[in-house]
Amino acid sequence: MALSRLKGLRCLGPNVYPEAPDGGWGWVVAAAFFMVEVFTYGTIKIFGIFLQNLMEEFGESNSRVSWIVSICVFVMTFNAPLSTVMTNRFGFQLVVMMGGFLISLGTIATSFTTSINQMYITYGLVAGMGYCLTFLPTVTILSQYFNKRRSLVTAVASVGEPLSIFALAPAFSALKDHVGWRPTMAVIGAFQGTIIICGALLRPIIIKPGAESDASSPQELEVLGTSEKVESTNPEHNASNEQLTSYSQDNELTRGSVSTGDSGVQSLKDTEHSSPEEKTLLYKEKLENSEKGSRKSETEEDNDAEKQVVNDEKKPGDEKVSPKKTKLLDFSILRECSFIFYSLFGLFVTLGFFAPQLYIIELSVSRGVERNRATYMLSTMAVTEILGRLSIGWILTRKPLRTKKLLVLLVCVISVAVDLLGFTLVTEFYGLAVCCAIYGFFLGTLTSTHIPMLAEDDVVGIERMSSAAGVYVFIQSFAGLAGPPLGGVLVDMTQNYGSAFYSCAAGMGVGALFLGLVKPAKNRLLCKRRDSEHTEDKHEQNKDSKEQGAACTEDERVNSAVAEECTEVDDISIQDQEGVTKDDQEVISFA
Repeated sequence: MALSRLKGLRCLGPNVYPEAPDGGWGWVVAAAFFMVEVFTYGTIKIFGIFLQNLMEEFGESNSRVSWIVSICVFVMTFNAPLSTVMTNRFGFQLVVMMGGFLISLGTIATSFTTSINQMYITYGLVAGMGYCLTFLPTVTILSQYFNKRRSLVTAVASVGEPLSIFALAPAFSALKDHVGWRPTMAVIGAFQGTIIICGALLRPIIIKPGAESDASSPQELEVLGTSEKVESTNPEHNASNEQLTSYSQDNELTRGSVSTGDSGVQSLKDTEHSSPEEKTLLYKEKLENSEKGSRKSETEEDNDAEKQVVNDEKKPGDEKVSPKKTKLLDFSILRECSFIFYSLFGLFVTLGFFAPQLYIIELSVSRGVERNRATYMLSTMAVTEILGRLSIGWILTRKPLRTKKLLVLLVCVISVAVDLLGFTLVTEFYGLAVCCAIYGFFLGTLTSTHIPMLAEDDVVGIERMSSAAGVYVFIQSFAGLAGPPLGGVLVDMTQNYGSAFYSCAAGMGVGALFLGLVKPAKNRLLCKRRDSEHTEDKHEQNKDSKEQGAACTEDERVNSAVAEECTEVDDISIQDQEGVTKDDQEVISFA
């Protein structure tokens, strides 16, 4: 029973792969991300079906009711760094499950509110915080499971957002007409509870070169651990044993010549003219002293040998590096010019994400289109956005374009900017429909790639994507909060809905400028100060290496001098031994 429980707990544990699998459990994570897209951004964008009912029941204005969504979106994006910190601290599964619970709780609680102010808390703060803890961790772990297919899988999984607008909006609108807005809101909250299940499926991934794929069971992990121990211990111990044996053989060869009683030999030579009895006594004493000295020298040499072996084993490359504590939020990402330019790109491009969908109906009506036909503009945008997401995923997986993803994204941004200017020129239904189709297509290419693009080496890289995504979305939140009000101010000042599209086109143009500077900044063509600092550091490192080389040469000279002295001592000891043997022969002959 205990083993079965452990297996049940480990079934959703971490996956160990030698590299990004581009499949495997990643497909389950992609399906979970699809459902998260449906019940996060998808439900936020269909909240407009309740605006008229809320204004009638609570007697509030359109601007007061629209602040519910504005607060929710701002809380969702502004607290993105908090989502990153919690993910690094508690893991993907627990954070997303907590977010799903808050979303469901906030939406269901909204169905029981009695004022708009209460909705600001239940849906704006509670549900908004749940959206924050749900979306960003899911897209981050999905990017870790895929490498070559990352763009395609992310684009296909993100289709849940426009599909929710296209399919769920009419379904929930019909349900609202039959049962009312409060039960419909409760039903949406119950469906959003499925995010908790999706969060449980987000198994963390561990990229470990040389490991077998999907080694998540205890037995497999034990096998990996033992193999690592064998690989890490055997070579070092073998090398150390070889050093010990070779060193002991050298000591055995040199021990007899180094550890000789020189003082005894000299005393025998000095007492050649003494009596025979004194010679024999002195010879015995000197033999005993030479034996004691040889024992001491043997122990000292053994200690020196052990010390030298230990020093040989402690090489700079073999020193164990203490594991560094992972930072909950890495603010050093703000020092990279490439990330700063990419964040400014996201800040200005976000100005064009929300305003066109908000003002397209009123713009169409002002151009002579009937209001019933003007509502088809949103449907056109939703359908073409699905096509855009699928197309960009397929395009970025082509071999010629894998290394030019930033260039493809730049072309899409410029196309959106030109299309936004086209909204201000056309005056008929079909012209506006074509502009909506083009806008929806290229909007799908941008919204499905701008966050996963952080995982590319041209921007930040997969290792630092978690912290980078939190800071990036945080910076982006200000434009999301200011975009629709800015368009409204321009419309009030000019009495022309086309002016809102001018501001969106200007934001896209400035964003394209910053996006074009990302790769040059990554290649160190910009930020010369940092390059100069790096060159100075390199010069300092070269100086240090030269000094170390000089020190090493001095040590080699000292070692060579010591070796020469040792050879001289060996020669002297050999001569002394020959003298000892001659004196022994004289004493024996005299006796």
